[in-house]
Amino acid sequence: MKRVGSLLLFFAAALMVSCGATTVQPQSFDYILNRPELPKIALVLSGGSARGFAHVGVIRALEQGHVPIDMVVGTSVGSLIGAIYASNLNSFDLEWTAFTLEKEDLLDYGLLTTLTGMGTVKGDKLENFINSKIAVKNIEEMKLPYAAIATDLNRGTRVILQKGSIAKAVHASSAIPGVFQPVKYQDRLLIDGGVVDNMPVSVAREMGADIVIAVDIGKNVTNFNITNTLDVILQSVYIMFNENVACKKKDVDILITPDLEKMGMFDFTCKKQVMQAGIDAAQKAMPEIISKIDRWIQGKGRKG
Repeated sequence: MKRVGSLLLFFAAALMVSCGATTVQPQSFDYILNRPELPKIALVLSGGSARGFAHVGVIRALEQGHVPIDMVVGTSVGSLIGAIYASNLNSFDLEWTAFTLEKEDLLDYGLLTTLTGMGTVKGDKLENFINSKIAVKNIEEMKLPYAAIATDLNRGTRVILQKGSIAKAVHASSAIPGVFQPVKYQDRLLIDGGVVDNMPVSVAREMGADIVIAVDIGKNVTNFNITNTLDVILQSVYIMFNENVACKKKDVDILITPDLEKMGMFDFTCKKQVMQAGIDAAQKAMPEIISKIDRWIQGKGRKG
């Protein structure tokens, strides 16, 4: 009933906001209440380092619009933001946590002096941050079905992490190659999921999603401020991430693309602006979300 209540609130808000719009209007609330076929909605969050603060804004707008989210799938920073939300389902707490997040919480700076071994950052600080901000420790304990995407460095394959330690899953999904040391977890050597799948729409489908809302924060990777080895590595990785997203977009039902053209991938000084960009983009997508859900209901589950 909670889920139906969210849908009712969603459609009520939609009717008030979109009065006079050209989108398909929902049926009566009685009709919605009596429909056994309600779509399962997945939120897919892509990678993009500090641009991930836009995910927070998107989630806030979706929550305020009473859009029911049934599962969360994330890659890299998307896995981090998604884990915090899926474990608590409170956008206010998520926003507060995001505002406390700094680069120092993610990078073990003592290891950044030389490029030795398989990476310069261990990721202990990232795991400690997750453990301090998320009350539960295992993915199975989360309030929503959740998956973090990583890459098997030895086999070059996608790894879907849906069980076990949240901290390890997010760490592995966020282990940018050349920056973070690979993560030994579940008998695999794992690195950032964005290497193979920075927008894991197909994973959401495999988890049973009928409608997929995906957030792309990697658009426009132009960067003329590249001055050191770390900059070169990061820029190369982001170009790769952006390219593998291109072929995933066609399978998305609603694509939310915040305007982050002027936001650096590793700039933590513009959190408020980046979050606002996420809010604006999600609100702009709301008529499309309304139309998609309503068409799904009217079509008895057939994708519209």
